Amino acid sequence: MKKLLVILLSLVMTFSLCACGSKTETTAQADPCEGMTWDEIVEAARGTTVSFYGWGGDEQRNAWLEDFYVPYMKDKYDITLKVVGMDINDILSKLSSEKEAGEDENGSIDMIWINGENFYSCKENGMLYGPFTDKLPNMSEYVDTEAYENNYDFGKPIEGYEAPYSSAKMVMYADTAKTGDALPTNADEFMEFCKANKGKVTYPEVTDFTGSTFMRQLIYETCGSDVWEGVEADKDAVQEAMQPAIDYMVELNQYLWQQGKQFPADRGAMDTMFANGELVMGMTYEALQVGTEIEKGNIPKTVKSFEFADGMIANTNYMAIAYNSPNKAGALVAINAMMSPEMQLSSYEEYKHLTILDLNKLDDKTRDAFNAVDAGEGNLTLDQIGTNRLPETPADIVPIAEEVWRECVVGK
Repeated sequence: MKKLLVILLSLVMTFSLCACGSKTETTAQADPCEGMTWDEIVEAARGTTVSFYGWGGDEQRNAWLEDFYVPYMKDKYDITLKVVGMDINDILSKLSSEKEAGEDENGSIDMIWINGENFYSCKENGMLYGPFTDKLPNMSEYVDTEAYENNYDFGKPIEGYEAPYSSAKMVMYADTAKTGDALPTNADEFMEFCKANKGKVTYPEVTDFTGSTFMRQLIYETCGSDVWEGVEADKDAVQEAMQPAIDYMVELNQYLWQQGKQFPADRGAMDTMFANGELVMGMTYEALQVGTEIEKGNIPKTVKSFEFADGMIANTNYMAIAYNSPNKAGALVAINAMMSPEMQLSSYEEYKHLTILDLNKLDDKTRDAFNAVDAGEGNLTLDQIGTNRLPETPADIVPIAEEVWRECVVGK
């Protein structure tokens, strides 16, 4: 992330210098789809190739893309979808390098799986095509366009520069055979839970997305979910706002694995520790993960998901189009297809990815098909997952809060 921010900063400085001599350097490229009907966009996309860059670490999602989404695009639209799995920092470094080199028309990336800080940085630095969501029939027909998460990404306005891909919500889980059935519903109860299971609870380091989210969840629990209202993206201001959470997490450390002097590197490491019995509790942003892992036999049937009573952080991940995509028509068609009831239902049936569709906008048959899917053992109900969704922390505050956690919480 630091490397990416340095690249972006250099890019901004370069553009500022160029603007002094020539405004054409920063002029947006003409929209090749401007004035086209949707049928014309679909026709223009036929027979083309679309490159879809996203995180390569989600094996289940990428397997679904190859097994279901790729064939669907070929059969229905004659579009060859090329799925490229990479670390998101490498993807954005590639995009920013093309921007810096003036590669404004024939880039290597069409679609990007993106959200949060990365979306904010790309949008602010002119690396995304848009607005485009008003061109997508499925956006208006099946998605709640008034919903907060379809208008703000980590507190920053989307303004049509990305379209929803799938939904997520943080949940916690515990092996009730070891902890008992009484699971914590607030910060005070969580502290007592950690005392009762001393050394058997932890969370990932905040360089990991799950670890960062859980840290921010604890901030909400101790400071309120409105903690960031009116707070500037300034280290002193952020630290002052989250001080009650700092105090809480420092006290919590003494009951955690390694007494808070060390944290698992990522969710994968935490999951392994849980599966091995080293931990009795974990957390995930994949709200139906427990049922999937029970079905695979990776964890016992005594594992149950739970959440805090005042809600859990939830968000949507999105699809964007690179500013220099050579196939914007194809990207538009592919993104629209991803939001189709067929693809959203397939993703939910196969891997329990939560849909971004408004079920009230679906016909009875499709809605019944969604409701008929077995959510799996040990999971919260879909009604529970769909409610008590707390907003994400503003994108420009997230890295500051993480820095404060490293300085003020780890090892304290």
